Amino acid sequence: MQKKLKLWDAIMLVMGSMIGSGIFIVTADMMRNLGSGFWLIVVWVITGIMTVAAAISYGELSALFPKAGGQYTYLKEIFGKRMGFLYGWGLFTVIQTGTIAAVAVAFGKFTAYLVPALNDAAPLFQSGEFKITWIQMLAIAIILLLTYINTRGVESGKLLQNIFTGSKIIALLGLIAAGFILVDLSHLAENFSFGYKSFSNLTTDRFGNFLKEGWEPIGGVTLLGGIAAAMVGSVFSSIAWESVTFVSGEIENPKKNVVRSMIYGTTAVMILYIAVNYVYLNALDRDSIAFAENDRVAVAASHFIFGSAGTVIIAVLVMVSTFGCNNGLILAGARVFQTMAKDGMFFRQAEKNNKNEVPENALWMQGIWASILCLSGQYGNLLDMISFVIVLFYMITVFGVIYLRIKKPELERPYKTWLYPVTPLIYLLIGTVFCILLLIYKQQYTWPGFLMVLIGLPVYYFINRKNKVQE
Repeated sequence: MQKKLKLWDAIMLVMGSMIGSGIFIVTADMMRNLGSGFWLIVVWVITGIMTVAAAISYGELSALFPKAGGQYTYLKEIFGKRMGFLYGWGLFTVIQTGTIAAVAVAFGKFTAYLVPALNDAAPLFQSGEFKITWIQMLAIAIILLLTYINTRGVESGKLLQNIFTGSKIIALLGLIAAGFILVDLSHLAENFSFGYKSFSNLTTDRFGNFLKEGWEPIGGVTLLGGIAAAMVGSVFSSIAWESVTFVSGEIENPKKNVVRSMIYGTTAVMILYIAVNYVYLNALDRDSIAFAENDRVAVAASHFIFGSAGTVIIAVLVMVSTFGCNNGLILAGARVFQTMAKDGMFFRQAEKNNKNEVPENALWMQGIWASILCLSGQYGNLLDMISFVIVLFYMITVFGVIYLRIKKPELERPYKTWLYPVTPLIYLLIGTVFCILLLIYKQQYTWPGFLMVLIGLPVYYFINRKNKVQE
């Protein structure tokens, strides 16, 4: 593979893949679960510590295995083909493709702010609750367009990534500055006035609308359940940074630049996320955050900051953000499926590069499945279920750092995890508590995604048996 991605490109890929639509939406549900500005920021800080700790730990593995495939390669090399396949299976069936679909539909929904006809148009097809809308068709068009651009070579995808990631970082910095400079009536003190107290308000009327009068104090184990539920949103907004490891084979000096890009990129994004949430807390009161229309907290805050132009401003920002995010996800994901194909763990056609030295077949397979998920309308439910699975795979990979230190201490490690073993243990501790709390209090977020990954086991044994027969 040609080394066409420099350190800056890798950082832009990390940041661009992380910043999608989540940061503009998830704070509403987080506030409904916590009811306090203090606890809202605490959860974002915990998520930030988790994310950066994982990135620092992954750095050691990226230096040991500086080739395409990233997390799939790490899991395969440390724990064997079966574990690697289960991760790759989950990545293709929903983690990567479902995220691509969700981000593309978010692009379509915010485009509908600027083009109301998209919302008003009759569905192209409807049968019962299932329907195909123009917003879904726009989402598919974006996926196919970005897939095509990335088949033209890594230079095309890199240029697009740098332009859109740079644009949304500048726009977010502008929103953060305006959120403090242009707000006359600050709600910051009011939102922090509850101190350590926490509240929950998940009561709805018979139509499913949240009721503003339903705030109830929570504490103890109920608060722990609320923190876990809130973290589903913050964790989902903070994933995909590992996408840069998928393209290690195309990064200059991968033994150093992959780990640098992950640490610099995740740290910068988490600081931006915490700052954006301070803007929400400054511009809006608790009810305005928790019950923002369609959970679009950013739209409500932007309207308060910029007036009537706020809706347009935030719609354009989210469109730029989701477009750039999807480009990074599409560029990186296909490299994993190509690596799996080389190992006999995926469709053989995905193995080949085209004349532009990129895995065109893998790109189209990924794009077509993501488009089907757009049409299914179920990707949103699937994504709610995979935060648990994503953290589980992160934990297994981070544990791999400790496992290799014990089993193979003689390996040459160009980069060693900073503050080892404290850093990986921090992630494993927080991740374990998060997963246990979800298993106890929010099982709808756990078992469906876990079962989806386990379905990959019979598929793995079928593929393995087929490969042995061919040999």
